[in-house]
Amino acid sequence: MCSAGWFVPTEEQSSAADGIVSDYFDRGGQPAIAYGIVSGGTLVHCAGFGVRFPGGPPPDADAVFRIASMSKSFTASAILLLRDEGRLALDDPAEKYVPELAGWPLVTSDSDRVTIRHLLTMTAGFPTDDPWGDRQQGLPASDFAALLAAGVRFNWAPGTRFEYSNLGYAILGRVVAAASETEYSDFVRTRLLAPLGMTRTGFDAAEFDASGLALGYRRGQSGWQELPFDPYGAFAPMGGVFSCVRDLARWVAGFAAAFPPGAVSGGDGAHPLRRASRREMQQPQAVTGWRTPDRLPGGPPGSPAYYGFGLFVDEDPSLGRVVSHSGGYPGFGSNMRWHPATGLGVIALGNGTYAAMSVLAGLILDALIPHPAAYHVALSPADPDSPSTPSATPIPPAGAPWPETLAAVDAVNRLLGSWDDASADALFSENVPLDAPYPERRYALALIRERIGSFRADAARAPESDTPAHCRWWLTGEHGTVQAQILLSPEQPPRVQSLTLAVPPAVGSGLAVVLEVVVGWLNSGESAWPASVAVAPGAPAELLRRRLLMAAAWAGRCELGAYRAGDGASAVSVELAGEHATVVLTLLVNPVTSELRQADIFL
Repeated sequence: MCSAGWFVPTEEQSSAADGIVSDYFDRGGQPAIAYGIVSGGTLVHCAGFGVRFPGGPPPDADAVFRIASMSKSFTASAILLLRDEGRLALDDPAEKYVPELAGWPLVTSDSDRVTIRHLLTMTAGFPTDDPWGDRQQGLPASDFAALLAAGVRFNWAPGTRFEYSNLGYAILGRVVAAASETEYSDFVRTRLLAPLGMTRTGFDAAEFDASGLALGYRRGQSGWQELPFDPYGAFAPMGGVFSCVRDLARWVAGFAAAFPPGAVSGGDGAHPLRRASRREMQQPQAVTGWRTPDRLPGGPPGSPAYYGFGLFVDEDPSLGRVVSHSGGYPGFGSNMRWHPATGLGVIALGNGTYAAMSVLAGLILDALIPHPAAYHVALSPADPDSPSTPSATPIPPAGAPWPETLAAVDAVNRLLGSWDDASADALFSENVPLDAPYPERRYALALIRERIGSFRADAARAPESDTPAHCRWWLTGEHGTVQAQILLSPEQPPRVQSLTLAVPPAVGSGLAVVLEVVVGWLNSGESAWPASVAVAPGAPAELLRRRLLMAAAWAGRCELGAYRAGDGASAVSVELAGEHATVVLTLLVNPVTSELRQADIFL
């Protein structure tokens, strides 16, 4: 393994990175992007695109964004600081510090109590809770205590399976406060931020001058809509940090500088957390099951992915270990990632709801890391199935849906048949109308009905559940089938925290025409790209052509199937039922020019 900082990007490479970001920005996923490159422990390049707010300046290295779930690395670092000082142990039951948990029944008759380690590694057994959890950011401490005292729902027995959980990191904030006898935010400020000189990092928008803030936006029916900042509250430990590229470069450099063991390198300085503890955070602790999908049969498998302590750890077959964490939040998207073997790191911040900065940061880092090179790869076995044991509480065996999940499917079907806002309020958690207001949801529903006709749940296709709190099913009308999907919250009792419906494109629309032409081309056997489909500047046209042709050769002649996702105007994801296999085609187009921005195909 090379020393951190051994590779330093050239001016040409930095310029190429700017081009990657510029092309990505032009796809329109957010009003602004700020990004930076870290090497040798310092920020060696940064740039900004778009504007922080209408009429405002472009973002720079000091522009402050909400970084959402990247905050989890700060919480995990605080826990390890306290562990190193002997004020807690990772295998302590969490209820030792959070007494409301003591009343929780065992998930199964033979399961463990929830420990700090379970919370750190997201193996406590809680359901995924992004939509609901994001909207709990400002929850008062007393309300959080009441929520915990009432009990929560589990998908799995603790210690048996990874599932991403914001609730777990909110509980860790309580652990930090109890073990340190200090408010969580004060501990992070004094013990992590101040020693590292991260002066433009904090927990409240009011801490920063208005001109230096990037405002958050969601795309509504009339364009970009500004979203208010939630205040600091009980869920801040999972996603409440505000920061900028310059400060985050110090944060990334500190983790990259922990390698190799025994050699203090650039970016380490007087870091408050031991190098060994920083390395520990970057070790695989739990298999996520989020391996990159196999794009084509017979090709190399996707990279296995793991969770460490507040960080994701991927083992790339050619690059070796890449460590990262994303942040997604109403109004913002973010990602930081680094390559321990070279010390190269990338930070990307965007101010659009759930802006896909992880994709962008991955493109930049891949372009910067020298190829070919020999990097250490440590592959681990796949995640075994969690054992099914008799449950002492209502947790179905082998991940079958909760009874409440199935009841929610029925309730959603009734709501879709005859929408009523009062019924929706009774069914949904409070984040749902904030994430997409009811008028927008009713409008999307009307489009679906207009495009596939009157519909009902497809009795010929069984619903599917990835976890007990999740269900996807299909709605079929005279002119087509669309996917519906819900996710329940971890509350007691649970509510629907997310409802997504695939909206098919309108007949004759730009998106529908591009889809029709691409599928016709796949079935034609022709190798040349169809002349009637323009590819947007910056999109990898030749790579798209080769990838789609290879999938078409594997699947055989295809017919359009169910719509899996999409907004009906700029994006569509649809099943293609082939002679030999069913694949899923995803297209992203410019709704004004009908230029193809992105295409992908998966098994």
